[in-house]
Amino acid sequence: MTKASSEGLTRRALLGAFAATTVVAAPTYANAFGFLRGAGDIRRIKMYSGRTGESIDMVYWIEGKYIPDALKEITLFMRDWRNNKVMNIDSRTVDIMTAAHRLMDVNEPYMLLSGYRSPETNSMLRSRSSGVAKNSLHLRGQAADLRLQSRSVNQMAKAAAACHAGGVGRYSKSDFVHMDCGAVRSWGR
Repeated sequence: MTKASSEGLTRRALLGAFAATTVVAAPTYANAFGFLRGAGDIRRIKMYSGRTGESIDMVYWIEGKYIPDALKEITLFMRDWRNNKVMNIDSRTVDIMTAAHRLMDVNEPYMLLSGYRSPETNSMLRSRSSGVAKNSLHLRGQAADLRLQSRSVNQMAKAAAACHAGGVGRYSKSDFVHMDCGAVRSWGR
């Protein structure tokens, strides 16, 4: 038990305090760090892929520094599963995903639907759907499409949007949320 919890200060109270101050701040990427700071000196991401059967539960940041080997494992996990091509995943996207996950106060891992997309995969998806951007941030390793069984698309999107750190797309019919580290914006229903 930590000193903070023995004095009545819980992790949830700390997260709430940081969330309240961060949501009021100007919309910048730094807000995602505000949510993460309230959680201690580590950042951890938990995901699984229904496409590959793989899962990851990874501490990727500790005591103010990213862990390069952990980021490499996250990059491999978030590869284009259709052709196994890999692109470095932007750590800012992982931070946004982590901050949103913490705000939702869940233990369930994200289901990763799409991380990096190769140009071939993006072209194929564009030919099947008008909702796939020609210059998608997935092509740069800066986006993820995610689902949680225990949270609705609206709950996930609100948590991601509260970070004021990137793009948030709601895809209610397909039951997933897009999170990226691009410009702060939102779309979808």
